[in-house]
Amino acid sequence: MIEAIYIAPASEATQQAVDGVELRAGAGIVGDRYYGAATGAGEHVTFVEAEEIERYNAEYGQTIGANATRRNVVTRGVRLNALVGRRFTIGNVVFVGIELCEPCRDLGASLANDAMPVEQVVRAFAHRGGLRADVVTDGRIAVGMVVEK
Repeated sequence: MIEAIYIAPASEATQQAVDGVELRAGAGIVGDRYYGAATGAGEHVTFVEAEEIERYNAEYGQTIGANATRRNVVTRGVRLNALVGRRFTIGNVVFVGIELCEPCRDLGASLANDAMPVEQVVRAFAHRGGLRADVVTDGRIAVGMVVEK
């Protein structure tokens, strides 16, 4: 299920929570910083599991919010790693999982603090940072919708 959706109008802009978004095949999320700018596969939409954010907070004594990873869609109850190389749907929108959305130093730097240096943040989210996916069909997704494999 989709628990939250976030978009940012520009690369460095603060992400905004929205109830739903329009998606276009081959272009991504209308209104997001990467809409139409994808230069390679897997750059349309990013997903992250709410459970992995909760695990990070519990395991490392942190309190990051659902938008802290800067992923577009926060899910619950679906293992995103299992969707690499597979088609899946949300409502009438078809996606294809391209690759894991591995953490980078930028993510590490944005979440780092005295208790969690950059390198430890990156290690904590390795293979748990979500999924990069491409949009195959146009449509709309919204909070509360189910991810169908």
